[in-house]
Amino acid sequence: MKLTLRARLTLIYGGLFLLAGVLLLGVTYALFSQQLSGRKVIIQGTFHTTSPAAAGKGTPATSGAGATSGSTAAPTPSPASTAPPSSLPALPQGQYLPKGLYLMNRDGVVLTGSDAEQAMRQQSAEVKAAATKTLLGQGSIALVLVGGLAAGFGWLVAGRVLAPLHRVTDTAKRIAAAPAAGRGLHERIALNGPDDEVKKLADAFDTMVERLDHSFDGQRRFVANASHELRTPLTLGRALVEVAMHRKSASDDVKQLGETLLEINTRHEHLIAGLLLLADSEKQLTATYPVNLADVITHVTAQLTAEANTSGVTLTAAAGDAPTSGDALLLERLVHNLVENGIRHNVGIGGWVRVTSRTTGDQVEVEVTNSGPHVPPYEVEALFKPFHRLADNRLVGAKGAGLGLSIVQSVAQAHGGSVSAKPRDEGGLAITVWLPVDPG
Repeated sequence: MKLTLRARLTLIYGGLFLLAGVLLLGVTYALFSQQLSGRKVIIQGTFHTTSPAAAGKGTPATSGAGATSGSTAAPTPSPASTAPPSSLPALPQGQYLPKGLYLMNRDGVVLTGSDAEQAMRQQSAEVKAAATKTLLGQGSIALVLVGGLAAGFGWLVAGRVLAPLHRVTDTAKRIAAAPAAGRGLHERIALNGPDDEVKKLADAFDTMVERLDHSFDGQRRFVANASHELRTPLTLGRALVEVAMHRKSASDDVKQLGETLLEINTRHEHLIAGLLLLADSEKQLTATYPVNLADVITHVTAQLTAEANTSGVTLTAAAGDAPTSGDALLLERLVHNLVENGIRHNVGIGGWVRVTSRTTGDQVEVEVTNSGPHVPPYEVEALFKPFHRLADNRLVGAKGAGLGLSIVQSVAQAHGGSVSAKPRDEGGLAITVWLPVDPG
């Protein structure tokens, strides 16, 4: 499993916090052990010291109850504490207890000498063990809980820090998911915030996308303007050829040459019209309207039936209900190019073209299948590139300008759809276009 950057940052934050907590707990334990190792602790005991009036003769029965650490000698008690405790044996007047340590255990028994010292050491060990257990046990639990909270806060902080990078990534994905290279470049991150490294990255990305957008727009404008400018000389050339052909003095050779020139001129006009349509189809659709592809197929097949009959090709249509939305003229050109491509790139007499439309789930389909020459599978993808033709159809007198399927793909992508072609084993192609269904 590959961890995300946010998860890695969270692990780093949490790990550093836990490491610092473990070091702090270890240092605290070491200092605590050092303080306890050199001291004695008395939980409950009695001290007897020599009174000022009887120094050197013994120890009067004076007592003081309490707990001390350090030396076993206690400070001189106040006069109020000179009476022996009830737990000590009563002594006659004028007799003294020897100087020493007297310790009362939990059972009320008075210990002295080595027994008192051993009891004191045992109590000191018990206190140290209890304190160490509390420090390590509860400290470890607290460290785990605080470490979990630190990891949670680290996750939130990492998400807040990485939020601008997510915006950059999402914008880049939307641009990359655009149906064509020139679309989607209007997207911008427009990140607001401090002028840090992330904002500089977002601004640089916006600048790059803006320059690409201008570049693609300039390319489309150039194609459209060039196509418009070329229409004038072609129209003028057609007029001059027709005038020369219709002169009374025109010979048969001149008329034959004129017909050839007019045929070439017509082909150039179709090429320019295709370039203009390709440039228009690559633009973003600004207005869409409901269109039923069944009506479009019926209209297009009626237009191209005469051309199919002239070529000896049988044209059939099964127009099922296929509601979608978009530009009606562009969708008509899509179907027209598919059917025209099937008629012109066929076997001639005895050939056939079949057009169907249907609704499948949330998509509508238009499928055009035709007989024809065998198409190598590795050539199928290249057929959608502008001006690409099969190896045996790259002559000047070719049947098309090489823009038919390019326009089909561009129109389909402009409407949020896709197109695919599959060669048939018997020859010809099966081309399918998928478009989003119009639920209204």
